[in-house]
Amino acid sequence: MPGEPPAAAQPKPAPVHGAAPRAVALPIVLVGPMGAGKSRVGGRLATSVGAPFVDTDQRIVERYGPIDQIFAREGEEYFRVIEREVVAEALREDAVVSLGGGAVLDADTRDDLAGLAVVWLQVAPESVGPRLAGGTRPLLDEGGLERWTEIMQARRPLYEAVAGLAIETSRRSVARIVDEITEWAGARA
Repeated sequence: MPGEPPAAAQPKPAPVHGAAPRAVALPIVLVGPMGAGKSRVGGRLATSVGAPFVDTDQRIVERYGPIDQIFAREGEEYFRVIEREVVAEALREDAVVSLGGGAVLDADTRDDLAGLAVVWLQVAPESVGPRLAGGTRPLLDEGGLERWTEIMQARRPLYEAVAGLAIETSRRSVARIVDEITEWAGARA
């Protein structure tokens, strides 16, 4: 109406290469194991669709400190409690959301994912090794790639249960992955 101040608009990232953002249903949620590329793909996807990007692991670090220190100080059980809190908040946002690899362990999180656009990013063990080198991932402190494989196999049924789309990231460009997710999510809009 005339004389009313305009509603505050939240700035959105500029679309990639000047292209108009694609209309997609939000949130789009990325799940998968450590090293699958959720953060990298998520950031590019958010830019592509003109939405904010939320990395729940990064949000935990901003609020509570480094994840490896949380594990060392408080243990995995405490970490999972704060992870659940951060994930529940992020899933209510109109954003591209990257979940930590173990977020799907929580039954309430799996319930929250029902009906959302959830993409499972997959990666082959031989491709994930270099991606994890030099990282600070508390669940891999002992056992390295063998431990990663065990964790991935244990979580596989959970990823399968929550995802509407699965994409192999081992030998594909981020641009191709983003295009595939955008096309799939656009069909859902």
